Amino acid sequence: MASTATGSRGKSPAAANIKSTAKAKSTGKGKSTTKAKNPVGFPTLDIERSFLSSGVRLLAGVDEVGRGALAGPVSVGITVVNLEEHGLLADVKDSKLLKPEDRDRLEPLVREWAVASAVGHASSKEIDDIGIIAALRLAGTRAWLEILAGGIKPDVVLLDGSHNWLSPDVQASLFDTAGPGPLCEAPVHTRIKADMSCLSVAAASVLAKVARDRIMVDLHSEIPSYGWNVNKGYATSAHRDVIRLQGPSIHHRTSWNLTGPDLA
Repeated sequence: MASTATGSRGKSPAAANIKSTAKAKSTGKGKSTTKAKNPVGFPTLDIERSFLSSGVRLLAGVDEVGRGALAGPVSVGITVVNLEEHGLLADVKDSKLLKPEDRDRLEPLVREWAVASAVGHASSKEIDDIGIIAALRLAGTRAWLEILAGGIKPDVVLLDGSHNWLSPDVQASLFDTAGPGPLCEAPVHTRIKADMSCLSVAAASVLAKVARDRIMVDLHSEIPSYGWNVNKGYATSAHRDVIRLQGPSIHHRTSWNLTGPDLA
């Protein structure tokens, strides 16, 4: 299938290659939504603001969803905050801890709150072709380039996890193949469970989760037998049972062990 771009809310037609969606405010200033501190247990901007002392003004929070799914894309969300001006945004936390209806409610609020926002996707075929880490980089780069295209250039990136999969790999020798094009060149800082403590990263996780879930619902309407409207492509027992019965679809990651351990 040809590549397509999703709309501003992440709504997508069923497609194997779905690249990115973005929104950027040309002013470069974030809207202060809530000045009081978030309730205990909700992420704040305290960690992000620690970068102010090093001269950082625009920080991009980054998170991914769909890494462990059997079908559909891997998706990377980015939200940019202005550390000098941004207020908090109530009710936002790691997307896994939110009900679907709460994520849907918060998604437009996050886009309005952020200086800029984007979600990039890498398809199941791309995951098969280049591997999951390179696919994460590809999805993240697509989102990053959408941010830049909107006239916003973050000073630094805060990435959830312990591994920087966003920055380009250093070429090992002159004989290595050059990369596919522009990549994220901003400094990347990783933080384990940043989506639990850093509001910019939690907000990015909400955008990525909502966008990817909508893609999976669209793909379900195309091929309903796998139950993607419910499992969103993840490895439930029912999902694997259907794969065993009728084989994988064009949207499955066929390089993966889709059926799990062999049954006795």
